[in-house]
Amino acid sequence: MTSTADTVASPRAMVWLLRILWVALAPLLAASITGGLENAPDSGRLTAAVLWWAVVAAGVVALVVPSTAALTGVRMVTPLTVPVAVAALLGGAGTAVGGAALGVAVLAAAVALAGETTEAFVQASAYGQEHRFPLRTPAVVLPAAMLVWLVWGAAVVAAAVLLGNAVWVAGAVVAAAAAALTLPVVQRLHALARRWLVLVPAGVVLHDPVVLGESLMLPSANLASAGLALAGTEALDLTGPAAGHAVEIRAKEMVLAQLRASRSQPTGRAVHVQSYL
Repeated sequence: MTSTADTVASPRAMVWLLRILWVALAPLLAASITGGLENAPDSGRLTAAVLWWAVVAAGVVALVVPSTAALTGVRMVTPLTVPVAVAALLGGAGTAVGGAALGVAVLAAAVALAGETTEAFVQASAYGQEHRFPLRTPAVVLPAAMLVWLVWGAAVVAAAVLLGNAVWVAGAVVAAAAAALTLPVVQRLHALARRWLVLVPAGVVLHDPVVLGESLMLPSANLASAGLALAGTEALDLTGPAAGHAVEIRAKEMVLAQLRASRSQPTGRAVHVQSYL
């Protein structure tokens, strides 16, 4: 967990940078898509334009009103502009416009996935005096999350290309498949966006629907210490596990941690712990 002062850019600055990149990307990618579909029927080009500007509008709403729900949408859609820009460039878009669109799309995707951006969106959903710190994605979960996004993203891009070229039947079938995948993909990725450590006047709360069955609350009166975990610590690992440095929280008296249900333990597992990561 790093403080805002330790980062290269503040969370608020990263959100503003993402807003600027999104506004710049909108006309660039629109022009690139039009160029890539130069030989397509007018109806196909119109369909592609309508789809893209609908995505732009949704992105504007998410960036103007940041929240954890908006974070999930931004994480899903912004990186998807990279393969769309590549497809437009390969389809015949001008090198200048197509290259510029691809460059801005790559930058926007990188900013959208940055930790500072995540912190800004997560904090925007905080209540009162809460200070939320997003948690790193567990290493065992990350490959599966990337895979489901790639499958969904491939279906979305394929549907857009087919519809843009007026291949209506195949495009409709692939679009229906992408739509069917959307809800489970959103649910999986939104769970990752709702993982955070919360500091409140009353204590410390670990909110993690991926690892915990219910949030773990440690009142201030029972908080002994909090700091970077030392090598060989015997604290219960609730990070997933995740890569990077872990923060160890130690209680004066044992607390009850309710672990999330799994196939081997369908009702979950309750553990009494003195310290946890």
